[in-house]
Amino acid sequence: MTVRVGPAGADGIGYPAALEKVRAFGLDCLEVTFTYGIRMREADAERIGEVAGRSRIALSVHAPYYINLASEEPEKAEASRRRVLDSCRLAHRMGAGCVVFHAGFYQKRSAKQTFERIREAVEDLHRVVDRKGWRVRLCPEITGKRSQFGSAEELLALMDATGCGITVDFSHWFARHGGCDDYPALLCRLPRRFHAHFSGIEYGEKGERRHVRTTETFFRPLAEALIARRAEVTLVSESPEPYADAAMMRRVLARVEKKVRSGRRRPGEAPPRLVSGKR
Repeated sequence: MTVRVGPAGADGIGYPAALEKVRAFGLDCLEVTFTYGIRMREADAERIGEVAGRSRIALSVHAPYYINLASEEPEKAEASRRRVLDSCRLAHRMGAGCVVFHAGFYQKRSAKQTFERIREAVEDLHRVVDRKGWRVRLCPEITGKRSQFGSAEELLALMDATGCGITVDFSHWFARHGGCDDYPALLCRLPRRFHAHFSGIEYGEKGERRHVRTTETFFRPLAEALIARRAEVTLVSESPEPYADAAMMRRVLARVEKKVRSGRRRPGEAPPRLVSGKR
């Protein structure tokens, strides 16, 4: 088992300095976030990739929030496509393997119609990525609101249809299902290796309201499920304090792993491995 843990965002200090902070916290992944637009130069992306490579920190990229590949308005659909491709271009430059995005909204279409439209858009994106030679994987995210395309079922079907990856936002899944934390039931349907998000979350009848700080009590059921599954996961904290909460998540994972290893390890059996960013 391999679990990498880290934060989302540069914490207001710029990504080269943020990578040093990631390392100081004993973490080993970082998600570069283009939340409200893409303003990074390719040279800066390459520099970030060089710093991350020296520190053995795995990078991912989150495309801008406003993306709707199922939009009925051609200009909005094209703008969404461009935002994803611009994110892929910079992800390739920095060596980030995973490009995360929210795929779209149902609006007036049925779930089936929305799926088909997004499937076509993802296949088109794949053609461009392949033609450009960008070494990235499109990983649409499980979304937290029921009005958004992005249930686990939809994204698993999209994976089968297009060969894309998946970003499993466990807090979104929790909110979308009204507070369900049966993570083993979800994990058994997922590939053993995937990209993921987690944080505390407030939710209501329509799903997600906002991310909040992550507590040990809230995270422990997921930690136990991940270690029991022996999953290979890059787990990104999206809480309001992502660095501190990612460090807490690593500590919880280490305690759970130690407990499982001491209780279940057979003589001569290698223990599961929790990647450490500490040097």
